Parts: sequence; C-alpha cells; structure tokens
Amino acid sequence: MPTDYRGPAVFGFESDLPASRVAMISVHTSPLASLGRADAGGMNVYIRELCCHLAPLGHDIDIFTRRVDAETPEVTQLCPGVNVITITAGPAEPVHKDDLFPLLPEFANQAVLSSLRRGVRYDVVHAHYWLSGWTAHLLRRFWDTPFVTMFHTTAHMKRSSGNSTIESPQRVITERQVIDLSDSLIAANPAERADLLWRQRMRTDKVCTVPPGVDLDLFSPGDQDAARGRLGLPDDRPLLLFVGRIDPIKGIDILIRALAGWPLGGPRPRLVLIGGELDETGMPSGSLAAVAEGAEAAGVADDILFMGSRPQTDLPDFYRAVDVVAVPSLYESFGLVAVEAMACGRAVVASRAGGLAFTIEDGESGLLVPVADAAALGVALHEVVNDAERRARLGTAARVAAYPFSWETVASGISHILNRLALGHRADLCCDEEIFA
Repeated sequence: MPTDYRGPAVFGFESDLPASRVAMISVHTSPLASLGRADAGGMNVYIRELCCHLAPLGHDIDIFTRRVDAETPEVTQLCPGVNVITITAGPAEPVHKDDLFPLLPEFANQAVLSSLRRGVRYDVVHAHYWLSGWTAHLLRRFWDTPFVTMFHTTAHMKRSSGNSTIESPQRVITERQVIDLSDSLIAANPAERADLLWRQRMRTDKVCTVPPGVDLDLFSPGDQDAARGRLGLPDDRPLLLFVGRIDPIKGIDILIRALAGWPLGGPRPRLVLIGGELDETGMPSGSLAAVAEGAEAAGVADDILFMGSRPQTDLPDFYRAVDVVAVPSLYESFGLVAVEAMACGRAVVASRAGGLAFTIEDGESGLLVPVADAAALGVALHEVVNDAERRARLGTAARVAAYPFSWETVASGISHILNRLALGHRADLCCDEEIFA
C-alpha cells in the first residue's frame, strides 16, 4: 500500500483529514498533452496548475484521463503530491470528444479498478467538462463521494454567444443532468454563474464563482528586444500574437479578416500564430493548413508566422516579444491567454465574449470589441499598434489587473469548496466573497 495514503482502503470510511485525497477527472484531455494540439488548451493548463497549487494545501491528487497511446505509463507524477492516472477505455488512440460518451462507463469501471490496485479511496471528486461530470456521477456508486463539476464551456453558453458550431444532442442533455446531479458547480465568471443558477431545476444555490489562474512568476514583464532575439522573430514591423487551439470558436478567421482589412496608416503588422501542428518541413498541417489556406485567399499569408504548438514555458517570451495580443474568440469562459498576456504587461485586444468581459476592463487594462466583428477588431488593433504611449499605459495597467488571478488565490478558493464537500456540507459551499472581482 502506498505510504502517502492517509485513510483506510475501504469504500465508505472517512479519512482523518477533509479532502485529503482528491480525484480529478479529465476524460478527454490530459494535462500531459502538448498545448495547442487538438483538445489541448487552456483546460490542460488549468488542471495542471490548479492541482500543483492544491497539493501544498494538504491535498493528495490523482488526475484520471483517457489513454490515447500505448506508451504512457498508468501512473505519472505531475508534481509532488499529484499523479496522472492514465485509464484505458476504448482504443489507445485519439478519439474525437464527441464520440467519447459511450466509453464513459468503461472509463469509470477502469478508474475504480485502478484505485483498488493502488489501495486508495477518495474524499471528493472534481470533474472537468461535461464528459467528466457524467463520469463522476457514474463513479459515485463505487466511491460514494460527493463531486463538484466545472464545465469550462457549456453548449448552452456557446449557443447563446452566437457560435455556429453544432453541439451534439447528447452533450445538451447530459449537461442538463450534470447540473442537477453535481453536489457543487464552479463557474469561471459571473455570467456563467447566473446561467447555471437559472438552469438548476431544484433552484438551489450551489454555484461558486472561481476564475482560473495565472502563474505570475512565470508570466511577468520582460525586455521586448531581448525576447525577440531569443525567439528569432523579425523586428522590421510591429508584431501581433495569437495563442490557442485551432478551433472555429477561437475566431482565427475573424483575426485574418481584420489583418486583411488593415486600416490605412502605418505598416500592416506581422501575426505570430501559436497553435496547431507543423509537418516535418515546418509547413502548417491538419487544421492549421486550412488556416493557412484562408490566409492565402485573404492575401495575408506572407504576414503570418506559423509557429505550431509550443510548450507553456515558451509563451512568456512570445508575449514579451510582441506589441499586441489578439484574443478574437467567439466565446471564452475565462480567457487564459488574455490574462497571461496581461501578466506579461502586454496590451490585449479581445472580443467582448464570456469571461473576457470580466477579466479585461475596457479602455483601462485592454480593449474589448464586439464579437465576430472583424472591422472593429482591425480598428482597435490598429489604434494600439500605432500609439506607443497608449500601448505602454494599457500594458502597465494590465499587469496590475492580473494580480487577483494568482494561482495561490484561486487554489485557496477551490480548496475551501473541496473541504466543505468532503465534510458533508452541501450548502454554503462558496467563500464568503466570490473570488472573481
């Protein structure tokens, strides 16, 4: 039996400490995955950073995720006190998240067997995304544990934002059920909290607002010229930056149209695009190739530097190296890229979508434009690119505005919720004051 286990390996018994062992469920994406590829994005960063900041607060954490290859070991230490448990459910290869629902019963069964083999039990379960929320519901019959769900995005909010992506009926139905089945829900912004409260059939207030966080030590201001030199980026024109998955909801096509319609006055900037995959020759491949084709059709292919996916440790230098960071998403529950850029002291121009409207104070710590409005995005980017004084002022204010989103603050709020659930409290779960301010 593992020496770090603090309670009996018998289902239904209480361990000595509240929430001493936590099961995190992330079925469709692993915190070990490379950022910018397929489903690997802000949620991966969130789970990894949250867990590694929860562990010092007294939580031992296992993150359960589905196996997508034959090489990854069953147990991988992510950081002290945090393990990633890779579960075989379905083929050991990537499966589109829309096709994963039938595999969830097998995933839950294998997770239970894994916990028995390792001789552990869990005090509380924290599920991420609707697939994991349903899995937590299936696991409760075995582990007899309360669970909290954070959706990260919901089909309902994506539809409300005008996103044209068609969500599966299975997702719509299951999200509705998970809202009621969860013992607690975590919303990433006040608008999401209001929506979840409205959609609860039982009309109980079990929704806490806790935003994702940012590593303020890793993401910090730095010398622009030095960062460009380290990255080998050109300095003949201003630089814009996009970071994210290659997904229609990220609004990359809108950004390309904004670049193609660049207003008169000053040179058109280069766009540094991080995300997607490059082939062995360094050319865009897969979904990124479609973006390159769209840029070619718009006449701006020569203005885009396709960097592919990059590790998170590379991102601070990219933020420091550019003049403005663009976040043109159709919907964001939080907007992690925006806050990382703000923490690096960079001006951000973003769409007024979801959580971005709460993380950025328009005109003070960044600029907000209407969703899916390429012309407005282009005008705002043009204004900031061509006004060095305003750009510097926005960047300075952005760094200050990022302080409330430190991982230490966020982890403390999540720890409070986990402890309350483990102690059996279903009411008054949230902190005295919501963290999102």
